[in-house]
Amino acid sequence: MTVERVKHLVGIGVDATAELADAGAPDVLRFENLDTDVRPPEAALAISRDEVDADSANSYLPFFGANELRMAATEHVAGLSGVQYDWHRQCIITAGGCAGILNTLLALLNPGDEVVMTDPIYVGLINRVRLAGGVPVFVPFHATNGAWRLDLDALRGAITKRTRAFLMMSPSMPSGAVLNRSEWEAIAKACIDADAWMIYNAAMERILYDGVAHFHPGSLEGMARRTITVGTISKEQRMIGWRVGWIVGPAETMRDIGLVCISNVVCQVGIAQRAAAAALLDGEASFRAAVAEWQARLDCIREELKSLPLMPCSGGWSVLLDVEPFGMKSAEASKRLMERGQIAATPMKNWGSERSDRFVRFVFSNEPVPRLRGLRERVERALGRPS
Repeated sequence: MTVERVKHLVGIGVDATAELADAGAPDVLRFENLDTDVRPPEAALAISRDEVDADSANSYLPFFGANELRMAATEHVAGLSGVQYDWHRQCIITAGGCAGILNTLLALLNPGDEVVMTDPIYVGLINRVRLAGGVPVFVPFHATNGAWRLDLDALRGAITKRTRAFLMMSPSMPSGAVLNRSEWEAIAKACIDADAWMIYNAAMERILYDGVAHFHPGSLEGMARRTITVGTISKEQRMIGWRVGWIVGPAETMRDIGLVCISNVVCQVGIAQRAAAAALLDGEASFRAAVAEWQARLDCIREELKSLPLMPCSGGWSVLLDVEPFGMKSAEASKRLMERGQIAATPMKNWGSERSDRFVRFVFSNEPVPRLRGLRERVERALGRPS
């Protein structure tokens, strides 16, 4: 019999799509998974090699992360938010960003508490809310004038007496939506009015395109004491397998989050921490070069699929294709894209409300521009033309 805490969890679909891609031809476009072929910072690679031989890196301690990395992560968040933090009391290093999200939710939620999220959204975040006993409440994005915009009327209507937290990601994944200042201000007002926490998933916060500005919700009046920033080196620094993230937030809640962290996973990857600190402190040039490369890939996809129902993207690693105009749901479209177009694209069913089932996701972070040429022909061979 399925236990209550996992009864509503669903698969993310990426693994099944990847298995089909692995069995396919060598020229399959790998759009299914958030990987990237853009190298991590060289300093981080060099330090990782050295740490393999370091006794100090082969330890459970310190439980909350190496001091060097905690200082670097705190400085990173402070620089982006304008909020000053005490690294010793207000920063915990985690085994990746999603582990930090789950531990934060476990520390904040009582069973039945509601968590406001945007729609569509990464199904792994939805699962973590449910695993922690929470209830996801979706606020939709709508594509308007070449960008995703949050439905502010729906936001105001989403708040109830059970609202405990807002779990916001910008750029959001899988949509590539980036919240602008006025949207953040509306979210902040709703958060304050509900006396709720803001859990800010900052995994991709600086991966922005077309000159879109970065904005951190902790910088808004009244939000510093409510905002818990969860970040990671996985995306911006391209260090996916290192499994290092951080939680930075108000001292009043970090004790509880710390107890959950010690009880779940216990500690971070030892050999990765000095490398993560180096990436945060010295990886700016390589980060900017990486964003420029990803922008070029997105631009290529936009050019290839112009006049097709490609959705807007202002940041992150993925863009959505609307397959409803082709007369399909996401699973059928994903199957055809693989079988007829040699494109591995994950169906978005369960990635938010029922409306997410009209999308498939193209992750462009792992495919260079030359391999993207001819994408339109592949898509039309697989799906035909929209009605």
